[in-house]
Amino acid sequence: MSDAICTREYACFGGTVGYYEHPSQTCQTTMRFSVYRPSRRGPVPVLYFLSGLTCTEENFMVKAGAQRYAAEYGLMLVVPDTSPRETNTPGESDAWDLGTGAGFYVNATQAPWQKHYQMYSYVVNELPALIAQSFSIQSSAGICGHSMGGHGALVCGLRNRDRYRSISALAPIAAPMQCPWGKKALTQYLGSDQTTWHDYDASQLVLTHSDERPILIDQGAEDEFLTQGQLLPEVFKKACQQTGQPLTLRMHPGYDHSYYFIATVIGDHIRHHAKALGAV
Repeated sequence: MSDAICTREYACFGGTVGYYEHPSQTCQTTMRFSVYRPSRRGPVPVLYFLSGLTCTEENFMVKAGAQRYAAEYGLMLVVPDTSPRETNTPGESDAWDLGTGAGFYVNATQAPWQKHYQMYSYVVNELPALIAQSFSIQSSAGICGHSMGGHGALVCGLRNRDRYRSISALAPIAAPMQCPWGKKALTQYLGSDQTTWHDYDASQLVLTHSDERPILIDQGAEDEFLTQGQLLPEVFKKACQQTGQPLTLRMHPGYDHSYYFIATVIGDHIRHHAKALGAV
């Protein structure tokens, strides 16, 4: 596996924010990610954060204010980009909710996407192996995400209980098989056979992959995408109730879908993961 190259670094809350790139075997192109390394010595737990539509590996690091809490608990933050970029895939830049910046954390099976858009395997397999190779980390990891990334965090977490000790999400696309964003992306990436979509729908997965790990979800009550029927947290809540999956779903009056909301609640999410990862 090729080493990652650090392109820039910044001091932050006693630790370091670094931006990296590497040739990805999974996505067959250069992929980028960011890392916050706390000042704590020795191997540290890792929290992966998956960002939403149109975001890069930079948005969360710049806007969320998570480093303050990661420094307090001694957690490493790892934030991958949301898709491959500049791959010359036909149509990759035609729409903001498909292709560039919109990988949806799935392994595409349909042309023209299948060559590069393998974000599920990248997040679950290749990136963690690279992080383990490049940094001093513990084996314990958690996964969190926002919007499209919240969908990714729920899916990756539910399907890989051996890899992720903790799961949380902020305003996730919780039932993509039932919303316009999800239907568009899953049709393009996976094809029209909806039986192939189940592995990438958290509300379907929890019916067969529930376990004892408590899931935390925060949702802004004035989120425009909530009112448009894109997020559907109530569908995920109902599925969790059916299977006994522990879930805390908190609705926040007055808050929308933005990073102002993320910055407001991210401390609770860092603590949720820190507790599960033994950092509290």
